[in-house]
Amino acid sequence: MFPLNLPNVLTVLRIMLVPVLVVALLGNTPAGDVLAAVVFALASLTDFVDGYIARSRDSVTTFGKLMDPLADKLLIVAALVALVSLHRLAAWVAMVIITRELAVTVLRMGATQAGVVMAASMFGKVKTCLQIAAILSVIAVHGEPLWVSALLYVTVAVTVLSGLDFFFGVRRRMAQAQARSARG
Repeated sequence: MFPLNLPNVLTVLRIMLVPVLVVALLGNTPAGDVLAAVVFALASLTDFVDGYIARSRDSVTTFGKLMDPLADKLLIVAALVALVSLHRLAAWVAMVIITRELAVTVLRMGATQAGVVMAASMFGKVKTCLQIAAILSVIAVHGEPLWVSALLYVTVAVTVLSGLDFFFGVRRRMAQAQARSARG
């Protein structure tokens, strides 16, 4: 069982909203896109709210540290895969974003195993906001208006750059940790 506090409940709620999002997108339901947009926006909002509450109330838990990023990845990946299957998003866009998310997750786990904790950077937070805005736009707006395409391209660029920033940051922090352990 996980520690029952508001941030953890919001994280679990976000995970529970993932199948609702997929059904709203892929199901042949009236106003499915509207429901999907509302669910995606609500789930995304819980990501911002749970972190803020956890930090401000000093209720950060191991469960939250592990499950919050996983819930974020599930939400983003599920939305991307559903949108690709509906031919509303180019597969390469989804693959770039998913690959970056998986690579950073693996690198973060490896760093943690080595005793290096990599907190989310401002670059990573901007990337998350852009991903949410881009996915929400693709869900809510039919067709391919120029501004949606531009948002997708900017999102892909920032996703790649933030991944590189994370990679070099992990590399630097790991080297520093190794140097400290060699001295001590």
